[in-house]
Amino acid sequence: MKIPGRPSFTLIDHDGNEVTETSYPGRYLLVFFGFTNCAMVCPRALSRLTDVLARLGADADRIQPLYVSVDPQRDTPDALKRFLMRAAPAFIGLTGTQQQVDAARSAFHVFTERREDPSAPDGYVMPHTAITYLVGPDGEFVAHFGDAVAADEVCARIRHILREAEQHAR
Repeated sequence: MKIPGRPSFTLIDHDGNEVTETSYPGRYLLVFFGFTNCAMVCPRALSRLTDVLARLGADADRIQPLYVSVDPQRDTPDALKRFLMRAAPAFIGLTGTQQQVDAARSAFHVFTERREDPSAPDGYVMPHTAITYLVGPDGEFVAHFGDAVAADEVCARIRHILREAEQHAR
């Protein structure tokens, strides 16, 4: 099932630059929402997506992986950069004001809520939608992958999408 629409966003990348959905012309956007203090879901997703990008080989050059924070209070550009250098260096981290992040979440239909947890850093966690989105170079949603979809299946679907796009371009 394809999500309808063209998600738009204005955020700050992990180098402090303002970016939008048009900042990566000609590339597919592989988008995952998470936060740097996530204990399980985000590290697992980033590991799987890093594996997918490695399996894609040269095709990965057509994709810009983005990690959008759902926790802008803690996830500054510098915090995202340090986190992604360790967890998934191919990804660009995106954050912004709470209003900017909320608008991006809404555009991608991502749920999250701050939940108090005395055992967590700063006393809270941010449960969130664990879906990876693929947006085409035209800005349209192309596909989405649930957290349980294996890396080989994600890779095969992305390869198929890229090949189909090549055939339509001829």
